[in-house]
Amino acid sequence: MMYFGGGDMFGFLSFMGPLFLVAALWSLVWKGLALWHSAGRNEPIWFMVLLVVNTLGILEIIYLFFVAKLKFEQLFSRHHGPRH
Repeated sequence: MMYFGGGDMFGFLSFMGPLFLVAALWSLVWKGLALWHSAGRNEPIWFMVLLVVNTLGILEIIYLFFVAKLKFEQLFSRHHGPRH
């Protein structure tokens, strides 16, 4: 069976494998940041939505920058994370 560019299935997977890895890592970073900040802001609805819905980081980025109104420098700051 022919797939990507006349190659076999292995050629297709070897091409797509790194793209899937990059997409998974990208999504994991944004999901982690969004979950961390939504928990710290005591927003359980946002936490559950962000936990369940996978959008390759799009919903997470919208939450962080437009709902939580964080600046990029604040994403990794301990002062803007979950409150104790």
